[in-house]
Amino acid sequence: MSWTEGLLVAIFSGSVKRVGCCITMKAGDAVVICWLLWLRSADCHTREPLRAAESHPPANVAGIAEPHPSGNTSNASSLSLLEETSRSMEVFPCHNVVQLNGSQWCSFVKGNEDCKFGSGFIDYLQGAVCGFCHSLLPLAIVLYAVWLFYLFMFLGITAEKFFCPNLAAISTSLKLSHNVAGVTFLALGNGAPDLFSAIAAFSDSRTANLAIGALFGAGIFVTTVVAGGVGFARPFTVASRPFLRDVIFYMAAVFWAFLVVYYGSIDLGQALGYLALYAVYVFVVIVSSIIYQKSKNELHTSLCNNHSEICDTEDAFPTCIRRSIHENSSEYQSLIETEESKSTKSILLDSLNPIDFQKWRRKRLPWKIFKCLKLPIEFLLLLCVPVVDFDQDDHNWKRPLNCLQIVTGSLVCILAFKSGHYGLLLIHGQYPVWGVVLVVTLILAAIIFFSTKNEEPPKFHCVFAFVGFFFSIILINSIAIEIVNLLRSIGIIFNLSNTVLGLTLLAWGNSIGDLFSDITVARQGYPRMAIAACFGGIIFNMLFGIGLSSLIEMPYNNNILEIKREGLLDWILVGSLGLSLVMSFVFIPLQGFKFTRSYGIILVSFYVLFVIIALLTEAEIIHI
Repeated sequence: MSWTEGLLVAIFSGSVKRVGCCITMKAGDAVVICWLLWLRSADCHTREPLRAAESHPPANVAGIAEPHPSGNTSNASSLSLLEETSRSMEVFPCHNVVQLNGSQWCSFVKGNEDCKFGSGFIDYLQGAVCGFCHSLLPLAIVLYAVWLFYLFMFLGITAEKFFCPNLAAISTSLKLSHNVAGVTFLALGNGAPDLFSAIAAFSDSRTANLAIGALFGAGIFVTTVVAGGVGFARPFTVASRPFLRDVIFYMAAVFWAFLVVYYGSIDLGQALGYLALYAVYVFVVIVSSIIYQKSKNELHTSLCNNHSEICDTEDAFPTCIRRSIHENSSEYQSLIETEESKSTKSILLDSLNPIDFQKWRRKRLPWKIFKCLKLPIEFLLLLCVPVVDFDQDDHNWKRPLNCLQIVTGSLVCILAFKSGHYGLLLIHGQYPVWGVVLVVTLILAAIIFFSTKNEEPPKFHCVFAFVGFFFSIILINSIAIEIVNLLRSIGIIFNLSNTVLGLTLLAWGNSIGDLFSDITVARQGYPRMAIAACFGGIIFNMLFGIGLSSLIEMPYNNNILEIKREGLLDWILVGSLGLSLVMSFVFIPLQGFKFTRSYGIILVSFYVLFVIIALLTEAEIIHI
C-alpha cells in the first residue's frame, strides 16, 4: 500500500459515516481526498526515480527517518501528515547523507539531484561512497588528499611557467609600461589560480560560498601570514603612499563584498561596479606613478646640474657592466651546440625534456623526488602550451615543438573545455568537433613548419604568446573545476560548509606559493616589492574574482546571482579580514611605516586565532 492509499484509508475510516447505503462526507474531507488523488497520480510518474530512496523510511527535511502514518487519524492529523509527506518529496540537501547508515550512502547519492556535479571529469562523491565500501572510506579520503595536492601542483605549474611568461610576452608585444603591465597582466598572472577557482565555484549556485570563502580566506592569509612572514624575515620601512593606497582600495572592496554577503545576492550593477572599481585603481596607480617619476626626474636633473661629473660616471657604469656581461657570455657560445648545428629531431627531443641535468646533479634528494612528481605535468604542458620568452636570444622559438603544440594543444583544450562536451559534439551528425579541429590544426601546423626555419623565429612568433595564453586559460579553468568538485565532495563527506573549505583548503592551496615566493624575495633584499605584491595582488583577486565570476553567470540567472549565507561564519570571515586591514592601516603608520618582526608575529597570531574561531563556529561550539 502506498502512502497516498494509507492516507485515503485513514480519512475514510475517521471521517466517513455510513448511514444505511448512503455515504455522507464533510466538504473539507472531499478537498483533502482530491489533493491525495492528484498526488497519487504524480506518485505513479515519479516512483521509478525515487525507488532507491523508498528502500528506507521516508525522511523529513532534516534527513531523519520517520515512521509511516497509522491508519486511524483525524482530519487535522491527516492534513499535517499531508504537508510532511509533500515536503518529503523535495530533493534533500546532499549533506544529509551523513545521517544515514553507511550501507545507504551510495543509493542516496545516486538518487539525489543535489549530489550531482554540473561539470568536471570525475564524480568524486559517487566514486568515494560507491567505489569503496564504507569501512574503506578513510582510504578514499587519503587518495583524494593526494590527488588534491597534485591538482594544486598542476595549477601552480601551469600559472607560473606557462601562463605568466606568455602574459609578460604579450605586455612586451603591446609595448605596455611596467606600471600598466604590473596592475593588469602581471596581476592576472599572479591571481590566475584564485580567479579561475572563483569562476569555477560561481558556475554552480551550490558552491558560490566556496568562492566567497576562498577569496576572503586568501585575503586574510596573505595580509597576515604572508605579510607577517615578510616582516619577520627582513624588517624594513614600508613605502608610505603605495601602502596606504592599496590598503584603502582593498578596504573599499571588502566593504562592498560585505554588502553583497549582507543582501545575499549580486546584481548586474554590482558586478560591473567591481570591475569599475578595479579600473579606478589601475588609473590611480598609473597617475601616481607618472607623478612620482616626473618628480624623481626633476630631482635627478637638479642633482646632475650640481654634480655633472658624478652623474656622468654613475650613468656610464651600469652600461659598461651590462655590455661586459653580454660580451663575456658570448665567448662561451662556441662551446655550446647552436640551433644551426641541431637537426629538427634533436630540437624536438631537447625541447620536450623537462630536466636540466646540470641542475639535477647539484640538487639534493628531496628536490629530485619533488621534481619526479612534477615531470608528468611539465611534460604534458610542454607538449601542449607554447611559451614565448623575449629574454632569450631566439625568443624560445622551437620550430618542431611549436608546430606540434598547435595540434596537441588544440586537441587537449577542446577536450578539456566543459569536460569535453563541445569536443565530442557531432557536426551534421557525422563529423566530431575534435576531428575537425585535428584536420584544421594539422594543415596550419604544416604551413608554419614549411614556411619557417629552425635558426630564427618568424615575424609572427608573438602570436604564439596569445595562443599559449589561451591554452593556459582553458587548462587552468579545467583544473580549477576539478579542485572545486573535489573540495565539495570532501565537505559533504565530513559535513563541512563550503565557506570553511574555501577559507582553509582552497585558500591555502592557492596562496601557499605566494608565501614562499614573497618571503624569498624579502630575504633577497626586496621586502618592499614583497609587501606590495601582498596587498596589490589580492585587490585584483577580490574585485575580479567576484565581479567577473558573477558577470559570467548573470545571463543564466536573470541578471542576479543568489548567494547562500552561512550565518555567523560569514560575519566572522568578513569581520576578520576587515579587522586585519584596519590593524595594518593604523599600526604601521603609528610605527613610522616600519614593519618590525614583532608586528609580523602579531599578524600570524591573528590568523591562527581567526582559524580557531572559524572552526569552532563550524562545529557549533561558538554560536549566537
